[in-house]
Amino acid sequence: MTDFQPTERTQLRRRPTRGHYDSETVFRILDEAFVCHVGFAVEGQPYVIPTTFGRVGRTLYIHGSAMSRMLRTLADGVQVCVTVTLVDGLVFARSAFHNSMNYRSVLMLGRALPVESSEEKLEALQAFTEHVMPGRWKEIRPPTDQELKGTSVLRLPLEEVSAKVRTGPPIDDEEDYAMRIWAGVLPLALTPGAPLTDDRVPAGIHPPAYVTEYSRVKV
Repeated sequence: MTDFQPTERTQLRRRPTRGHYDSETVFRILDEAFVCHVGFAVEGQPYVIPTTFGRVGRTLYIHGSAMSRMLRTLADGVQVCVTVTLVDGLVFARSAFHNSMNYRSVLMLGRALPVESSEEKLEALQAFTEHVMPGRWKEIRPPTDQELKGTSVLRLPLEEVSAKVRTGPPIDDEEDYAMRIWAGVLPLALTPGAPLTDDRVPAGIHPPAYVTEYSRVKV
């Protein structure tokens, strides 16, 4: 996989050692995250909208209702900033100033363009489904022509991209390490609960393995 080249807009300047531009790190974060935030401007007014996404290779797909203001605006080809963030732990330091979080994030910049062909739109919708529910697409009814018409999909080529990652224990001022205060990391993770079967599922149909063994961590 080709790595990303830092640009004037994606080069990390504060804590540059936390910056990552390799595609393996970027894709691993994107494939684990659920939600992205899309930043754009309409007539000079800034907006940031949370939405779901899917990735196919080096392309990010964003989707929503064909009547969505965001998607109708982005379809005109305006510049966007898309971010995702995963929180891996709370970092408890000995001073308030050094309390932090362990996290992984990705920043993507570029111009999102509308997907016009039904074939690519269907591929994108499959990517959305499999991104959130791996294994589900092959079992469910595919979208109808009417549903496809009612859904807008935008394509963002992944070109200007950077990841930022913080790991490890708190970093305190040297004189604070002697303080008798607990410090460390409280790991956080998304843990699925027990599946709740819909009341109208016929008797004898049980949750499939991709539900009972669900995990966001990509192998």
